[in-house]
Amino acid sequence: MDKVFIKNLVARGIIGLNDWEREKEQEILINATLYCDTREAAKSDSLEGSVNYRSIAKALLAHAQGAKRFTVEALAHDFVALCFADPFVQRVVIRVEKPGAVRFSESVGVEIDRKRGQ
Repeated sequence: MDKVFIKNLVARGIIGLNDWEREKEQEILINATLYCDTREAAKSDSLEGSVNYRSIAKALLAHAQGAKRFTVEALAHDFVALCFADPFVQRVVIRVEKPGAVRFSESVGVEIDRKRGQ
């Protein structure tokens, strides 16, 4: 299966359980690997028939900004659903991170790997 990826997409949004996390937007790092068949797009040299990474990136950014989720897990599951809204996506690996959320770590987060229909 072919892969279309979005690497290190930086969003800002409300995420977290603590009161202070509910007041100020934080950086949210998003990585998405979208499994699909790119042969038709390659053959026609057109995005019709394949995943449009620009549209998905915009949807991920907009959702991260407005979702105001308490957990990274919930936000990651939201992102999976957004990716599957594209009919060409057959499998998705989403990685959502909160840089600097835990002292002495670069980042913490969640990674979800789902196939369509799971």
